[in-house]
Amino acid sequence: MDLQEAKALATSIVEQIRALYVGEELLVRKILAAALANGHILFEDNPGLGKTLLAKTLAFSIDCSFSRVQCTPDLLPADILGTKVWRQKDGTFELLKGPVFTNILLVDEINRSPPKTQSAVLEVMEERQVTIEGETHRCKEPFFVLATQNPIEYEGTYSLPEAQIDRFMLKLSTGYPKTVEEDELIVKRRIAWKKDDPTRDLKPSISAEDFHALQEVVENRIYVDDVIIRYIAEIVRKTREHPQVEVGSSPRGSLALLKTSRAIALLSGRDFVIPDDIKIFAVDALAHRLILKVEDAMRRTNEKKIVEEVLNTIAVPKSYRQR
Repeated sequence: MDLQEAKALATSIVEQIRALYVGEELLVRKILAAALANGHILFEDNPGLGKTLLAKTLAFSIDCSFSRVQCTPDLLPADILGTKVWRQKDGTFELLKGPVFTNILLVDEINRSPPKTQSAVLEVMEERQVTIEGETHRCKEPFFVLATQNPIEYEGTYSLPEAQIDRFMLKLSTGYPKTVEEDELIVKRRIAWKKDDPTRDLKPSISAEDFHALQEVVENRIYVDDVIIRYIAEIVRKTREHPQVEVGSSPRGSLALLKTSRAIALLSGRDFVIPDDIKIFAVDALAHRLILKVEDAMRRTNEKKIVEEVLNTIAVPKSYRQR
């Protein structure tokens, strides 16, 4: 697959998603970039803003399976992973697979699930495998998790531990429609669909095999110059040195910037990364990894502004190899 063919396939995915989802094209490109980079996404947003629609449209556009878990305080790990049941007729145990055995898993309101269930999700996010009664089962490929949490209602919720938050490649927000015209378009599209869920009628824009090929292009054929790598390292290190930050970004934040910048380069039709690719994802990839000092957390200091401040203090590379 050459670069132009890869870009055309990726663009067809973006166009199909935007045919259903009303919102910023950049958000759609970021979600696709994370998927191409084989990363997980955490959405923190108000209810009813199209997060489920985005996840389902992405899944069906790339001919992949989709599962959804609605988290509740009584949700057990077995409800997500699956369990073994005794079949008396055959005299054997049979594995009843949970919703995690899919390509794209939407974990809705993940912070409503208890810590034990959150830890079960932790293994599958990191290892792409689950362990049920001592037996390990590999997940399908591709596999990534899109999780949501509600930022305005905390009653009956369990805060995600830092270790789990760190495993999300990006933390995004869809936000409300920006204009009256967008609100109007949402209503008009619902009238045209004549149903609440139009995703089941979607035909894949590419095959799952082609999507895997796109992931291979991102991984193996997008060049990153040493100057760009240095730029990533300086950004991440500055987050650790910021006076308002107790714990800065982990090395996993550096890898998130590397992977997503290569994916967005492909979407832009380039086989090399430029500094702007890094800047596009810096806030989304790093802000949720920061732990503020107590006094700044109590003042509700915005982690995003800290990352933006870090970006403004680092000189952007002007000279770098493109191949």
